[in-house]
Amino acid sequence: MTLRLPIAARWLPSQWPADAAGRKNMALLVQLRWIALAGQVATILIVHYGMGIRLPMVPMMVVPCIAAGVNLASLAILRRRTDITHAELFLALLFDVLSLTAQLYMSGGATNPFISLYLLQVALGAVLLHRWSVWGIVAISVLCAAGLAFFYRPLDLSDALEGRLFDLHIIGTWVCFTMIAVLLVLFMTRVTRNLAAREAYLAQLRQQAAEEEHIVRMGLLASGAAHELGTPLSSLAVVLGDWRHMPEITTHPALVEEVEEMQAAVTRCKAILSGILLSAGEARGEAPQVTNVRAFIDGMAQGWRAANPGMPLRCDFGPHDYPRIVADPVIRQAITNLLDNAREAGATYIDLLVGRESQWLNIAVRDNGPGFDADMLADFGKPYRSSKGRQGGGLGLFLVVNVVRKLGGCVSASNGADGGALILLRLPLGTLAIGEDSDDR
Repeated sequence: MTLRLPIAARWLPSQWPADAAGRKNMALLVQLRWIALAGQVATILIVHYGMGIRLPMVPMMVVPCIAAGVNLASLAILRRRTDITHAELFLALLFDVLSLTAQLYMSGGATNPFISLYLLQVALGAVLLHRWSVWGIVAISVLCAAGLAFFYRPLDLSDALEGRLFDLHIIGTWVCFTMIAVLLVLFMTRVTRNLAAREAYLAQLRQQAAEEEHIVRMGLLASGAAHELGTPLSSLAVVLGDWRHMPEITTHPALVEEVEEMQAAVTRCKAILSGILLSAGEARGEAPQVTNVRAFIDGMAQGWRAANPGMPLRCDFGPHDYPRIVADPVIRQAITNLLDNAREAGATYIDLLVGRESQWLNIAVRDNGPGFDADMLADFGKPYRSSKGRQGGGLGLFLVVNVVRKLGGCVSASNGADGGALILLRLPLGTLAIGEDSDDR
């Protein structure tokens, strides 16, 4: 099977999602702030009207209103952006610390049992922020808590609650502890999930970088080998041309037929080497062609049938309208690799299925071979993982997966219900098509 180097990347805006952990964590902080606002308003109303503890209602209600405005501004920012910086997370937590300080100042200061809510902000900072930022939140929280021990507005208790401040403090401490425990469990679980998703995404990027480095090395090796093999193949072509005109051979039809077969084999080898150089970017004269999907698939299938006589290959096109596309040689080689894999796996017939789904071009290769085992499906597309069991196998599928991924698509593999393998290539028409109305023009 011929190994070809993928073309340069054509990035799609959605191909590589931004690291959205910061954005998701900011969204969680916004949700937590809504919960805190609802709790603050409910507590203020219960304490002032239900328990008879007179609070400065107007300034204490101003703080939740300011926090609600900050939340609305944060939501507007989250809709426009795909990532949130570390400094913005730090400022969001700092605002929560300062708004909590303002509320505590107007409701008893350090004597208020809800002063323990500072620990919630510190815990969130320990998970979301860098080391220096965490210590900044710790220092500011400690200073605010210390200041509230000396500067605060004392609670204005009713006559019925005089002398029962300790009992109220115990009840408030229990309520505060319950709130902190519940919020930490809910919030930390989701933050941990976001961070785990980010680590998995970074691991995937590292894996893709390693695979692309492997492809580059293979491409350099293939390009060098193509240059080195070009000279002996040219010599063979000249020698075979001379043999074909020698009387000793022209008088023997069997020898003439063998020489013609050898010339055809040499010509095919030279075409393969030219394809390797083209995919490596060295054959500038053969640019990708503009064609339609049906002509591209039919031409590729006709060439494969000529190189593999006796192997049935059926092309089936779905009833869709297909735009004109840029038929890059690496796409043809990717599909050819799949057809070669099916033939080498022992299939007796192969179906090439083509369809369209909105802005995606679907190309599937289905055969009646032995299919994939569970381990092969789990490691599909990894280098040197082959169902044929030979040394160095598996590079064809590895290159197919990476070529399609570079174009913004994806490859999936499965076993058919009646046996055999099914490999689906999903290619974005936004990368391949040159215009939906090109056929009409």
